[in-house]
Amino acid sequence: MSQSAKRPNMVITVLCGTLTSLVVIGFARLAYGVILPAMRTDLGLTYQQAGILSTVTALCYVCFVLAGGLAAARWGAKASIMFGMLTVVVGFVGLAFAANLWLITLLMGLLGFGTAFVFAPMVALLATWFPEKRGLVIGCMTSGVGIGVLVSGLLVPFLLSTFGEQGWRVSWGIFAGAALFVAVMIGVFVRNPPVAVASAAGHLPSDQKWLIYRNPRVLIVATTYGIIGLSYIVQTVFMVSFMVESGHSASIAGRYMAMMGLLSIAAGPLWGWVSDFWGRGNALALSIFLVILAMSLPLIGQTLPYFFFHFLVMGVSINGLFAMIQTSATDQVAPRYIPIAFSFATLFFAVGQFLGPAIAGWLIETTGGFTAAFSLTLLMLSVGFGLTLLIRRFPKELAVGEPGAMPIPASEDPTRA
Repeated sequence: MSQSAKRPNMVITVLCGTLTSLVVIGFARLAYGVILPAMRTDLGLTYQQAGILSTVTALCYVCFVLAGGLAAARWGAKASIMFGMLTVVVGFVGLAFAANLWLITLLMGLLGFGTAFVFAPMVALLATWFPEKRGLVIGCMTSGVGIGVLVSGLLVPFLLSTFGEQGWRVSWGIFAGAALFVAVMIGVFVRNPPVAVASAAGHLPSDQKWLIYRNPRVLIVATTYGIIGLSYIVQTVFMVSFMVESGHSASIAGRYMAMMGLLSIAAGPLWGWVSDFWGRGNALALSIFLVILAMSLPLIGQTLPYFFFHFLVMGVSINGLFAMIQTSATDQVAPRYIPIAFSFATLFFAVGQFLGPAIAGWLIETTGGFTAAFSLTLLMLSVGFGLTLLIRRFPKELAVGEPGAMPIPASEDPTRA
């Protein structure tokens, strides 16, 4: 892979990052919640089985996310991203045709495996190329999640109405085409950061890596990221089903999901830009407070206004929450350590996404409703809010700097907001 010290075009590189998150998060993970009702009916799945399918995706992500970060650090982010994206293409194509539950489970796992080699390396690549605008570029990348939610919220119901019970298979096929297109764009336009930055972390002695893994500030950020992952995946997998089971039509639920995606497209870059000036901790605490407010609304009432305002508030806040916690993870360490630190934090996120659907699916089956599952997410988010208040009080110096370097105050370091 080509490496150059000359920075690439920011707009094109960030666009590739945005499309990457659209595919591996918006389509490979979050669109499953919109596809699930039709897919569950056609295959005769229980809610617990549906939750397990999502859990398998998260489990493979958990098992390989550190490997993805190490691969990006050793061989370059572009090689890791291309490998992972093509793997996701294979998973999408398989889901468009598979009928056996065990094969579908394997293919869902393949989506998680591929995502492990794509998402964290792309975030690290953007943060390394554009350190002075780290919040903005990562916020732009997270807007791809909103685009994915918007597209799936509009496209999947249309395909279901057009192709009937086979509409969910057509959806996976279209996702495969989109993933292949993004892989081509990455191959043409994305460049690795310089060797000194991109590969140094891959050759760190284990004792230096443990300086990152054991650092209290890195652990607090990673734990918060895990809580966010658990809570959000439960919302995306089961909220549409909660709305449908409450007596509302799937088409209205899809429109509300699309509204959330539309709002979150602008929310990610906006929150990132604000955090670059107002402070990461302030923006992070405010965004998670709004998510807590949104998650409480469907528990208060299951009428259309409560669901409407749930998706509305989630739309203006959730991508800000993702952008802030992801940027906070890159803020704690020197640039050469970013691939390792962010992959480590993403491991916690992946564990949360692994546990969330299985626990929520079990609670839904055993209690006969959705209240217990979403009450758990509300409780976990409240814990996360407490942790964001700790993040807000972090010292300005890097938690893990360059070996032998003196701490650099944030006001003098152009890589920190």
